[in-house]
Amino acid sequence: MLAQKQVARYALNGIMVMMLLFCAGLIWRSFTPDLMSKRDLQINGAMLLHTPAALADFQLVDHLNQPFSLDRLKGIWSIIFFAFTSCPDICPTTLSTLNSVYNQLSEEEQSNLQVYMISLDTDHDTPERLALYVPYFNSDFVGITGDQGSVGRLATQLNVAYKRVPLDQNNYTIDHGTQLILINPRGEYHAFFESPHSKTLLVESWRSIVAMASD
Repeated sequence: MLAQKQVARYALNGIMVMMLLFCAGLIWRSFTPDLMSKRDLQINGAMLLHTPAALADFQLVDHLNQPFSLDRLKGIWSIIFFAFTSCPDICPTTLSTLNSVYNQLSEEEQSNLQVYMISLDTDHDTPERLALYVPYFNSDFVGITGDQGSVGRLATQLNVAYKRVPLDQNNYTIDHGTQLILINPRGEYHAFFESPHSKTLLVESWRSIVAMASD
């Protein structure tokens, strides 16, 4: 009889341990995001470079009139979006999506990511104009401008195509690539995200790439 009670007690303890492990697994999964494989990333528009590309230095300015060079891209991850303030649709839509992405991150993740908008309309997008435009979407985002040659060389390094398209004698618009460029904490071109941009996929993709780079 005593032996039967001990067996029953051991069985009950075993069941309780398994239930605790199951619950712990559920809790762990709730706090641990599912990570994408490289194949999954590609399917969802996140293209990893086979080898991160080193960038030549550049000299631009941010919307606070502070120098912006390659050193500013080192130490944390950066997302760069080439745009312009008079863009009627794609640019503000993308910046709004990036704001949603940023707000979905934890404080620790936000401290490891900086978003930059680099203007392609260097004739009109002064630091003062960018200071009114970029922080409207998120006060942590930074607007960048400079002379046309410097911006053009950086866009070429990052494989972002663009051109001015005349509208009439005095006005023009700018056709440009809408990919988001991901720079790693070493200041290297690491990946890019194709459009259209989804808040959820961008968050999951960025987390997966960061996790891969940390392995």
